[in-house]
Amino acid sequence: MSQDALILDEYVPYRLAVASSAVSTLISTLYDSLYGLKIPEWRLIVVLREDGPSTQQALVKRAGMDKVTISRAAQALAKRRLITRAPHEHDGRSHHLILTSEGERLFADVAPAAVEYEKLMLADFSSEEVAIMKRLLRRIEDAALKAQAGAEA
Repeated sequence: MSQDALILDEYVPYRLAVASSAVSTLISTLYDSLYGLKIPEWRLIVVLREDGPSTQQALVKRAGMDKVTISRAAQALAKRRLITRAPHEHDGRSHHLILTSEGERLFADVAPAAVEYEKLMLADFSSEEVAIMKRLLRRIEDAALKAQAGAEA
């Protein structure tokens, strides 16, 4: 068999997808069953909490989600009054999404449980291994973005 043969269980994109799915399934149970949140909605809350008011275009880049997913998450959160929309001061076609005080309270409720889930998932790793994993994941992300940009050019 050739060294270049594709073996699914050894294929890094597959391993990343499977790991991501397993983590998402675990965490979505917490977000959805206890707080009625989908993963994109929770991610949007966290990004708005960290970054402050943002446009949907900025959120696409920051949150790693496409504009349709961002739009649906924003609509769901606005309906629950967890975020609000404010006009963009320089672009009449755009608006800022802003976390409301109710959204802040929900973040304060969910964040400790999210941190505990992360600790649970990483319990068998040393702090050095976690740091290495985070660096490697960022490098994989950067390499994928660079390859994507090259393919689009």
